[in-house]
Amino acid sequence: MSGITLLGLGPGDPSKLTREAWDVLATAKEVWLRTNQHPTITGFPATLKIHSFDELYENGGSFEDVYSGIVEKVMELGQSPQGVIYAVPGDPFVAEATCPEITRRAHAQDLPLRIVSGISFLEPVFAALGLDPYPKLVLMDALELSQEHVPSFPPDMPVLVAQIYSRLVAAEVKMTLNTVYPDEHPVYLVHAAGTENETIEQIPLYEIDRSESTGLLTVLYIPPLGEGTSFEAFQEIVAHLRAPDGCPWDREQTHDSLRTHLMGEAYEALAAMDSGEPLKMAEEFGDLLLQIVLNTQIACEEEEFNMADVLKGIYTKIIRRHPHVFGDVTLNDVRGVLINWEKLKADERAQSNEPEKGLLDGVPLALPALAQAQEFQERAAHVGFDWKEVGGVLDKINEEIQEVREVMNEDRLIEEVGDLFFSLVNLARWKNVDAESALRGTNIRFKKRFTHVEQGAITQGRKLSEMSIEEMEGLWQEAKKGS
Repeated sequence: MSGITLLGLGPGDPSKLTREAWDVLATAKEVWLRTNQHPTITGFPATLKIHSFDELYENGGSFEDVYSGIVEKVMELGQSPQGVIYAVPGDPFVAEATCPEITRRAHAQDLPLRIVSGISFLEPVFAALGLDPYPKLVLMDALELSQEHVPSFPPDMPVLVAQIYSRLVAAEVKMTLNTVYPDEHPVYLVHAAGTENETIEQIPLYEIDRSESTGLLTVLYIPPLGEGTSFEAFQEIVAHLRAPDGCPWDREQTHDSLRTHLMGEAYEALAAMDSGEPLKMAEEFGDLLLQIVLNTQIACEEEEFNMADVLKGIYTKIIRRHPHVFGDVTLNDVRGVLINWEKLKADERAQSNEPEKGLLDGVPLALPALAQAQEFQERAAHVGFDWKEVGGVLDKINEEIQEVREVMNEDRLIEEVGDLFFSLVNLARWKNVDAESALRGTNIRFKKRFTHVEQGAITQGRKLSEMSIEEMEGLWQEAKKGS
């Protein structure tokens, strides 16, 4: 009788075959295995003829090609008069790419389908670790995780990573995990769970690609990194602040009341960046993130939008505006990227029926003057409105300095000084210097050095107003040597 039987072989010990699976195998003439690299096969009835798809693994290209080939063959065998028994390690629907697709096709073709469930690798692994997966556990595939730049799960949750079948895969997984977890984070490698060869290694993360026991039945368990290490946990405490049993101050805030806090935190983050102190930067980025999450929580309560909307919006925008990364567009340099960026933004406005805006209309008016000037110049340069070489910029600065020297009218003086500032910002842009940060850094140095001058006067028992410019200059030079 035609049809398909999907049969789970269990974790690897023949004694862990289900009664139903054994009955099917004991009465069958032949069985097709996804792979014969599975210990349960040693306990098969002696009269059972065994076929496997291992040749596809050996000769195929990608795993997708192998799985596609298996599905096609099983569907073909399933339509034969005798049908097919297709057996897979564990359970047909746990970490098994082929069975769900075979099921979908069988239903679409009205082909008889029987599911013979098996014990998956999960139950023996839980038993080996003494682990209850509730209330939360993340299941990950090693091959998928190894292709990610950062882990796609919250690090404050326990994680089980299957298919660590080689030391090379382990090494690739480690590289991804190291973007979040420290080298010394304790993890567990569970080998051959549910078989007589079951072993567990408790090791630091950096050693997971050094185990000699790693093989087809190896699983990695990653304990939680710690409380408060995930974005989701941060959202929860911010929502708690706004809850009836939360903080009275936070409950009273609105978008308008938080405007000054958002601006203040942004400037403090910039100051931390200028300081070059990583710990200070991390702290200030956290404060800035709090403002974003708090505003989003308020919007969620007002049913305006939620965090998923914010994330999905910027996720989609990044992909749309980077076709040279996520699509098939070829761009050769940064200039090409910037020109294409402006074109994409114009296309977006046209598709959304927004009125056509000038190139500079999107620059926030609230930006500090130097930052605003540099952004104006950047955008104009994107479309080719720029000097051909830096010599033109330097000539323009000299021209503006001369005009400042010659101007007599006060209104014109303000205008010419502004032109000089604008030209200096243009030079900063040409030299890939952020003008706002450069001036802020100079301000910080001036404050530090002038404080030294003040302290020098105090040490001498004098007031600054009583000192000559030469004396103050001496103290200033001392400060310069010390900075």
